[in-house]
Amino acid sequence: MERKIYIAACTASFALLSATIGKEDSTPPIAPRFAGGDVRTPAPAAEEEMAREVVALAAEAQAALKKKTAAARSWILLDSSGEGTILDVDKYAIMHRVQIHARDLRILDPLLSYPSTILGRERAIVLNLEHIKAIITADEVLLRDPAEENVVPIVEELQRRLPLASVVNNAHGEGRENVTGQHDVEAVEEDESPFEFRALEVALEAICSYLDARTSELETAAYPALDELTSKISSRNLDRVRKLKSAMTRLTARVQKVRDELEQLLDDDDDMADLYLSRKLAGASSPVSGSSMPNWLPASPTIGSRISRASRASAATIHGNENDVEELEMLLEAYFMQIDGTLNKLTTLREYIDDTEDYINIQLDNHRNQLIQVLEQTTTVFPSESTYLLLSLSADLFPL
Repeated sequence: MERKIYIAACTASFALLSATIGKEDSTPPIAPRFAGGDVRTPAPAAEEEMAREVVALAAEAQAALKKKTAAARSWILLDSSGEGTILDVDKYAIMHRVQIHARDLRILDPLLSYPSTILGRERAIVLNLEHIKAIITADEVLLRDPAEENVVPIVEELQRRLPLASVVNNAHGEGRENVTGQHDVEAVEEDESPFEFRALEVALEAICSYLDARTSELETAAYPALDELTSKISSRNLDRVRKLKSAMTRLTARVQKVRDELEQLLDDDDDMADLYLSRKLAGASSPVSGSSMPNWLPASPTIGSRISRASRASAATIHGNENDVEELEMLLEAYFMQIDGTLNKLTTLREYIDDTEDYINIQLDNHRNQLIQVLEQTTTVFPSESTYLLLSLSADLFPL
């Protein structure tokens, strides 16, 4: 609707301005004669004021359209059955739905540069890993910009893997009554992870595989280029290696950020315990924690973290698993080892580039020494032809 108003306003303003310019260039019309014989000409200021009003209306419509487009972001909501729903809502609707703060949601803004982050809040996990910007709760996943090229495979993987829990749980219920359902019961025991951990695993697997694939592509291009440079030093090969080295530096920084975030999370048991959303939800529904845990949005992330720890302590009193983060720790360690292996590949590539640079510098020093010796000899024997000979040798030693 705003777009139609904007187009109509622009068309009207353009027509009115064209008519005004045409009137200024054409012969002035005959002025009307009023009673009493007075001849009055219409003031051009009125037409200019009308034109300004139309232009202002068009600008307001355009600003409203931009504001609406910027405020509403595309999200996809995936529930425990894998069903996806597209949500075109503003940030306040998302904050109210998952009960997080604006500062946490700002981390997921693609227009802002934030490092890789995994935050545990009272009722959600805020996940910012490269192009994966998601909010995970105990029973649903909110993924930003689902139509993006790198996000589409993650959505498909979530839709494929999240419903398995429901199917397996049904099989578990039937297996108790049916003796032949022993295989299904074993499958249940292998997949008892909470919903938030299954969603987190999909995200970690996707980002680790993505960065490892980019590293493999870089290795495929870099090693032949370095070998070619060692065999033939030229401006073309040097420029090619320079670009590959810049790409390697950027990719190393991205991998390092993900690795550091996983390492920091593994070093803090409290942060890992904050990611147990299902456990906290079960503790909040119990009589002990239900009377002491208020059901409102915390005033700040710091207070929210304290309330989270208090809720976890209450749940631990009932279930006796306050420090039980072994399941999540094993999950994070697996992907930490994978991302650390990717970083080791990049480190090896950097060392190979450094060795190649050292080799090239040795070759250049050798060529320079040869040039100096030739120049000294030619200056002594042929003073007039030394410059020409030096240029010829330089062209042979350093072809373009």
